[in-house]
Amino acid sequence: MSLVSKDDEKARVANIFDVARLAGVSHQTVSRVLNDLPNVRPATRERVENAIKQLRYRPSPAARALVTRRSRTIGLITTGGPDYGPSSTVLRFNEAARDARYAVSMASMLESDPESLRSAVELLLRQNVEAIVLIAAHRSALEAVRGIELGVPLIAVESSGRGGFHRVGVDNYRGARIAVAHLAELGHTNIVHLAGPADSVDAIERARGWRDELGDRGLIAREPLIGDWSPASGFRLGVDLIRSGSYGDFTAVFAGNDQMALGLIHALVRNGLPVPDRVSVIGFDDIPEAAFFSPTLTTMRQDFDELGRNILRTLLAVLEDEEAPDLPGSIPELIVRESTAPRA
Repeated sequence: MSLVSKDDEKARVANIFDVARLAGVSHQTVSRVLNDLPNVRPATRERVENAIKQLRYRPSPAARALVTRRSRTIGLITTGGPDYGPSSTVLRFNEAARDARYAVSMASMLESDPESLRSAVELLLRQNVEAIVLIAAHRSALEAVRGIELGVPLIAVESSGRGGFHRVGVDNYRGARIAVAHLAELGHTNIVHLAGPADSVDAIERARGWRDELGDRGLIAREPLIGDWSPASGFRLGVDLIRSGSYGDFTAVFAGNDQMALGLIHALVRNGLPVPDRVSVIGFDDIPEAAFFSPTLTTMRQDFDELGRNILRTLLAVLEDEEAPDLPGSIPELIVRESTAPRA
C-alpha cells in the first residue's frame, strides 16, 4: 500500500506546463506570476494562482527563471502549397522579424493533419521558440492545432474570426464585398464567383463576402464554381461556365484570386467573350503580373508588408500580455484597371 497521498503525488509531478495548461496561458506568463512581475492582468494572475493552488505546484528555481531566458526565436508553421498570398506573408514576416532582431525557425508542410502539425510543433519547441506563428492555408489546420498543447503563445494568420487563439489577417470578407460592389456599381446584376478550395479559410471568407454583398443588393448568388487557385482551374471553370448555360446571361465574374482570373480570361476570350466588352473580371491579390495581363486586371490588393508587421506587432504584444487585443484585419484596396467596365 502506497504511503504517498494523491495530493502529494499531484504536487510532486505538477510542473510549470501543467499550470499553464490549466490556467490557459503560456509557461512564460506562469513564470511572470511566480516572479511577481508586471504586465500580467489581474484576472490572468488570479487564474494562474488558482491553478497553482489546485495542482499544489511547487515552483523550482529553474521555473522562476524561465521568463528571463529569451531565445529571441519565433517558430513559423506554414501549410499548403506555395501560393502567392501565403508565400508573400512568410517573406514579409521574416523581414519584420529580422528587423526586430528575432530569428525565425520554419516548418512547412503540404498536408495539415493533426500528426504532421504535432510533429512540427514539437520540432519548434525543442528549439526553445518563444511563440509560434501559424499561416494556415486550410481550415483543417486551425482545427488540428486546437488539440495540441503548446506551452507558448500561438498567433494564427487567418481571417475567419474563429476563437481559441490570437489572430492576424487580411479582411477577406470585406475585400470581397468591395470587389462585388465595384461590379454592381458598373451595372452588373448577374455576377458569378470562381472560388478557391472548399477548405481554404481565405476562399470561404471571400465567398461569404460575395454572397452577402449580392444579397444586400437584392441580387441572386448562384452556387460558386470551386477551383484550386491555379490558372488551369480558372480556365477549366471558365469553359464549364460558358458551356453549361446554368448561369444565364452572366456579365461579370469575381475570381477568388488573380491566377484563376488569368485562366478565366483566356477561356472567355478563346470562346468569343471578350473582356471587358462582354464580361468584366475582377481578381484578388494584385500579383506582380496583374498589371501586365491582357487586358490589365482589376483586382483587390493585399498589403503584405503591413500584414508582416502586424503579425510581429501582435506577437510581441502577446509575449508581454497574453490577453492583448488582436489588431483588426487590414482591408484590401481596390485597384481598377482594364478588365472591368460598365455593363454593355
